[in-house]
Amino acid sequence: MIRAWAAQEKAGAFSEISYDPGEIRADEVEIAVEACGLCHSDLSLLDEEWGETPFPLVPGHEVVGTIRALGKGVRHLEVGQRVGVGWLARSCLTCNTCMSGDHNLCASAQGIAVGRFGGFGEAVRVQAAWAVPLPDGLDARAAGPLFCGGITVFAPIVAFNVKPTDRVGVIGIGGLGHLALQFLNAWGCEVTAFTSTGAKADEARKFGAHRIVDSRSKEALKAEAGRYDFILSTVAVPLDWKRYMAALAPKGRLHTVGAVSEPLEIPAFSLIGGQKSVSGSPVGSPAVMAQMLEFCARHQINPQVEYMPMSQIDEAFQRLRDGKPRYRIVLENDFT
Repeated sequence: MIRAWAAQEKAGAFSEISYDPGEIRADEVEIAVEACGLCHSDLSLLDEEWGETPFPLVPGHEVVGTIRALGKGVRHLEVGQRVGVGWLARSCLTCNTCMSGDHNLCASAQGIAVGRFGGFGEAVRVQAAWAVPLPDGLDARAAGPLFCGGITVFAPIVAFNVKPTDRVGVIGIGGLGHLALQFLNAWGCEVTAFTSTGAKADEARKFGAHRIVDSRSKEALKAEAGRYDFILSTVAVPLDWKRYMAALAPKGRLHTVGAVSEPLEIPAFSLIGGQKSVSGSPVGSPAVMAQMLEFCARHQINPQVEYMPMSQIDEAFQRLRDGKPRYRIVLENDFT
């Protein structure tokens, strides 16, 4: 039996449950959870912002822990090895997409907390391919948010061949944005932070921003016209997309990883005139996750986190609702 924290209804409180995961499958590992980051996507599932959520819900998809059981077909991992898992827990491994290395785009991929029980518990089961070992030199206690927030902003840097000579803008300095600033600075780019919160300017510079632009000011945005090779939006709210398109240099790209529910209003001529692009992406593949972890260890990149015991999960979700975390909450397993 595995104990976990579950919500029984939309926006409901959490209570402890026990569930039987059944016999471990040949290609799975069971991970003893040490800590799990709290992402806004967990709140979106709880509040059914993306449609109907199956309850009871055990969220949590930024897991770090140690392997405590192996399926009989798993050969590349060992019991006791420290690993991390993000949004996805399984993919088919046989379709053209998986065989091309894009496991995260597999049409039959399964989320760790969608239709199954996630990381806010004492253990979690996932396909072994999605359990990524942590390299030496990485702060394991703080590493959980890298497996969703981190990989979500790292993957497009790799996928779209962002160059060290590029000028890059990051919209939104939160759980994702504060990691994007660190990645892009270490990548060698000139990095600009677009933020509507003046109080975050000094922190943004500490994370690696060379420049700060007030995203509330139309004049400030207008002054950025033609500057950027790549703009990464991490926010989930509508923006003045026309001005951000104008801020792109010829052949520039506006890329969103923020789950904006409203359509992006982008005139065709803002794309055609400068041969510009608009795109989006989910999390990355296990191989890109491993690449990101090595990059973090090499450059000493860590999420800025607040630690809370997992038994205070209701308080943690309320803190997230109120927009208070700086910049990610990590819940540490305190089951006894």
